[in-house]
Amino acid sequence: MFEKIISKNTGDAASGLPSAPHVEPAPTSGTEANQLVAISAGKRNVLGSDVEIEGEVRFQGDLIVDGKIEGRIVSEGSLTIGESAHIKAEIKCDSVIVQGRVEGNITVTDRVEIFALAEVTGDIRAGALSMEAGAVFVGASAIGTPRNQPMEVNQTLKLEEKKAEVIAESAKAPAA
Repeated sequence: MFEKIISKNTGDAASGLPSAPHVEPAPTSGTEANQLVAISAGKRNVLGSDVEIEGEVRFQGDLIVDGKIEGRIVSEGSLTIGESAHIKAEIKCDSVIVQGRVEGNITVTDRVEIFALAEVTGDIRAGALSMEAGAVFVGASAIGTPRNQPMEVNQTLKLEEKKAEVIAESAKAPAA
């Protein structure tokens, strides 16, 4: 269905031409072929506009996607979704830059940046969110971590805790 291309050399110094990438064929067993793609050829990985992946994508460093991915994307690195990219996936990364289309929830430890022509349909959970004018975002967001809870929430939580204590005590009390 797809091939994994890993280029270990930056080029042939004598000819000035880039060396041919080393091609490893994808697994051919039925379920293995569509399950997991591990990309770790270096710090920056690129999936071109002609690449389509169904399954789970894991990578290290940075990944730039201009093609289509359907499934799940998991990394501690940075994901950039190019203008021509269409992603239907659950995304869990360190940071995400969206310039294309995303359908699915995004969970990041750092920040999400949504550019002007981008479309995101799904929930976002991040430390920070940046969104340019013209971008489309349809979903819920949980951005940042509250420094302290509002007074009403604290009081409500304390009342709930007291109710739970009273119920627990009454369950322990012997019947008369």
